[in-house]
Amino acid sequence: MKTVEERIQEYQKVMTPSELEGRLRKALEEVPSRRRRPARTKAWFAAAAAACLLTLGVYQYPAFAYYGGKLFNRSELHSLSFAELAGQGYGQAVNKSRTLKDGSVFMINGVIADDNALLVYYSVQRPSGYYFDDTGIIYYGLDSIEGFLTHSSPSGGSGNYSQDKTRFDGVYKFDPVSPFSRSLTLTLSARLTTGEVAQYPLSFKYDPNKAMRSMLAEDISQAVPVDQGELRYDTITASPTSTVVKGHYELENGEFPRFAGDTRLYVNGKELKLWEMRSSLVSGKKAFEIEFDVLPAGRIKTVELVLVNFSGYERVDQPISLAAPSDRSIPVGPEKLWIRSVTRTAAGYDVVIARKQFTFPETESLAVQAGGKTVPVAAISPARPWDLKNGNILWEQTYSFNTADVPQFLLLEGYSYIKSYNKSITIPVGDK
Repeated sequence: MKTVEERIQEYQKVMTPSELEGRLRKALEEVPSRRRRPARTKAWFAAAAAACLLTLGVYQYPAFAYYGGKLFNRSELHSLSFAELAGQGYGQAVNKSRTLKDGSVFMINGVIADDNALLVYYSVQRPSGYYFDDTGIIYYGLDSIEGFLTHSSPSGGSGNYSQDKTRFDGVYKFDPVSPFSRSLTLTLSARLTTGEVAQYPLSFKYDPNKAMRSMLAEDISQAVPVDQGELRYDTITASPTSTVVKGHYELENGEFPRFAGDTRLYVNGKELKLWEMRSSLVSGKKAFEIEFDVLPAGRIKTVELVLVNFSGYERVDQPISLAAPSDRSIPVGPEKLWIRSVTRTAAGYDVVIARKQFTFPETESLAVQAGGKTVPVAAISPARPWDLKNGNILWEQTYSFNTADVPQFLLLEGYSYIKSYNKSITIPVGDK
């Protein structure tokens, strides 16, 4: 397999045709003004679409440019200044500013773009004699980035105040932008001292040739069977700013899982740090996206995904005796329940059941057997902690049943819990 350094040398050779955006705009915008019959209109749009596809097919993807001799991890990317990163070949300097209504100066220092994200490095300088108070930077927010074929939303950021609290230097992460954009507009929202929220667009030139190509981009297309469905890993993209695994859930109930689970990524046998996981509805699919740290530099020999745990479901076939309530646990499959009390009330009986924090009895069909009859649950209290005073905390709830007969058995169809799977998927990383 080629090393990262060899890939860099290849990507440095790729150039972008400067007229590409103009040609795309022309193909999309030159719509004849005179009316046409519907069939011809459809034909024109089809021809325009085909022209665009031909244009896209003829030119190489422009976001191939170089990066320097050092790969930074996420912590470094979010803590170093843009000047320090640019010194290693990262990103594009912008250095454009705008003075806000309250006198503060907002500046975009630079951007780092790749297949996974656009990082915006910025600063907010308070006017002379003013400081960031306890509410600080929350008065300022970066809303979105617009450009040709680009609508990029933010997904978070970080930063630090200067010692004298007059300046904030931050980095904000956005969705990746189109490689065909030549100009981007970032909108800043600022809450003024009057309470008014003002928006300030700031446009800057964008050079896709300063974007950084991914070291690894693979279709995974593999599934891990789980209780009540499967979890599918679709793609992995390892760029200079992050390593992102995308996939989706295919569960019997068609919903998102109660527990997103724990997926780990191993590169050359070493685990990469997991930073965040997000779920969203994408093209009708219950999708997820997991962000790991940047790949280590050098030769990548093996890449492996491991699903450590995920939502599990355990069916309960046997009734659970309510004859001897106590603080002692009752094994129910791989988990345990605690039948703490069975108490007479004016309306019937209350049964207090405790469980681990992430063990959830199925309540739709929950019932008790009393006087030879099946009595469904009438009410369920909110969960409350039960401190065992030994470092462990369980969660208990009161289940109310409208019956004059003493409940003898708890009828539980099943429960969901965090189940260990420890199933692995090997991702091929050979030469293309």
